[in-house]
Amino acid sequence: MKLATYNNGRRDGQLMLVSRDLTKAVAVPAIAHTMQQLLDAWALLSPQLTELYDALNAGQLENTVDFDETKCLSPFPRAFQWADGSAYVNHVELVRKARGAEMPETFWTDPLFYQGGSDSFIPPRSNIEMASEDWGIDFESEIAVVTDDVPMGISAENAASHIKLLMLVNDVSLRNLIPAELAKGFGFFQSKPSSSFSPVAVTPDELGDKWQDTKVHLPLITHLNGELFGKPNAGVDMTFNFSQLVAHVTKTRPLGAGAIIGSGTISNYDRSAGSSCLAEKRMLEVIADGKASTPFLRFGDRVRIEMLDDDGNSIFGAIDQQVVEYKA
Repeated sequence: MKLATYNNGRRDGQLMLVSRDLTKAVAVPAIAHTMQQLLDAWALLSPQLTELYDALNAGQLENTVDFDETKCLSPFPRAFQWADGSAYVNHVELVRKARGAEMPETFWTDPLFYQGGSDSFIPPRSNIEMASEDWGIDFESEIAVVTDDVPMGISAENAASHIKLLMLVNDVSLRNLIPAELAKGFGFFQSKPSSSFSPVAVTPDELGDKWQDTKVHLPLITHLNGELFGKPNAGVDMTFNFSQLVAHVTKTRPLGAGAIIGSGTISNYDRSAGSSCLAEKRMLEVIADGKASTPFLRFGDRVRIEMLDDDGNSIFGAIDQQVVEYKA
């Protein structure tokens, strides 16, 4: 299935069932009004939606509308849990190398996570508002999964069955605020503002054989100001798969339905694929030239994040956002 949330003037929006080709959509209030309501009763409600989804794709439903990504909020306009990992350890290794810091061996065996703010996400086609360019505004192109209720202490093998949806992510980061925050030894807050997710969330079966070992084996494509910035393959060089990430975060607590778990910045050892954030490109420049030459985002810059199937069709719709100055 493919699902979206339209802006209907309410905090949690209106759940929409979206056709596979992203051309048609239909509200399903008789089944669920919101995405969270659906996840709360996934086992009961998803079979009903699957039947409607087949009818939608066959052109058999009435009351459909043309699907419009600009009307979308994030699939979850707010969530009970947003935890972002760093599954591509080569990316972490690179960033630390550039600043002369050694990486503990445990990074290869124990996933790194931060708990993000989840009370407000930026819609996928809305501006990224920031008060200052001096903060080092950066994008991070990622993938996230959404779970149903996951018990504490679950194994990686059993965690896979709890992954119900996938989304793309722009995990906005403020690079120049990070060092001072981390120096306090307590983690991110100001340096990690609201994130964004793709217009559409999809069930894993929509990816066919590209969903293997709970990894997405497709390039994640990022454009900056209309030019290709990177297209690393998300299934390559992923040290920890999504099952392992879910198992890690449930070591000491359960996850509630609708929990969002991120992959961290997609990164390949093959640097010809480009990067998924400005910080990585800058670090490569530091290693090669002794200094970074690529600037962080400035007001007016536009970022587009998308994933295409083998036929060139958009799977999740696009995160397409411009950075603008915030004025209170």
